[in-house]
Amino acid sequence: MNQGWTYRDRVPNEAAGQSLLDYYAQRYRHSTRQEWQKRIQEGLITVEGRPSDSAQRLQAGQQLAYHRPPWQEPEVPLELDVLYEDGDVLAIAKPSGLPVLPGGQFLEHTLLHQLKRQYPQRTPIPVHRLGRGTSGVMLLARSAVARADLSRQLRQNSQTSAPDFQLTKTYRALIGPHSLPDAFEITLPIGPVVYPGLGTVHAATPGGKWAYSQVRVIDRGAAQSIIEVSIKTGRPHQIRIHLAAAGYPLLGEPLYTVGGVPRMVSEHAHLPVPSDLGYWLHAYQLRFKHPMTQAMVTVICPPPPCLQAKASAPGR
Repeated sequence: MNQGWTYRDRVPNEAAGQSLLDYYAQRYRHSTRQEWQKRIQEGLITVEGRPSDSAQRLQAGQQLAYHRPPWQEPEVPLELDVLYEDGDVLAIAKPSGLPVLPGGQFLEHTLLHQLKRQYPQRTPIPVHRLGRGTSGVMLLARSAVARADLSRQLRQNSQTSAPDFQLTKTYRALIGPHSLPDAFEITLPIGPVVYPGLGTVHAATPGGKWAYSQVRVIDRGAAQSIIEVSIKTGRPHQIRIHLAAAGYPLLGEPLYTVGGVPRMVSEHAHLPVPSDLGYWLHAYQLRFKHPMTQAMVTVICPPPPCLQAKASAPGR
């Protein structure tokens, strides 16, 4: 069991006049209206530090808090292997299944919590994110100067449509049978779309932000193929969305279907969510300019066996 958590809100102007129950039921749709009603009745939700009634009308600026009791988190791999380390930069190998930040059922079983445990005095800060199901290289800053410079490199990549890369992230992934060329680019925009239960998820959409992926087939097979994808931008779930948009979702992809949009049907009681597992996606290589020395640094995380290409494979 973890220690529980308190989620705090400040009532925005547009929510003034709403009931306490309507506020939580409409804003946080991961839980049903009945579940929020029960939490209010149990005194787990407070207004200005005091338990309240579900019918209470809210005022702009009021402080709300949901005091979530301790819960048993799902088991996840917690080991973090160090790939590169100096006084300003840390690169670790994130295992598949480990979330980066708290959310949903995860609080202590996250990368951020493990970093705080291993580096309690000066906790490294993630410069970018990897999805829960994605394994491989993850870059962290160990100083304010490094964080600012590495963040600048990422912003520069995302703010221009020029094909040059300053900070390069290369992934390996597994797709099914296909007729794709040996190399191609995907530039479809990615942004939030309406999705039941979560409000929105990111997907391919004309109103989204520009996103750029370079794809290379490195091992063709009759049943499955290994591809390498270098991304200039870092939109949420970019590779999963772009490959699905190209007509070839990752093998085992639970959420995104052809077109790069979320599937709206499920064999289970609940629709899939972005953190669901089942696909193979690995951050294989990260290349960046060191924030202090200005030297180019390349960090490689060996991929799992299913993503290791044969030396003689077509497309290499």
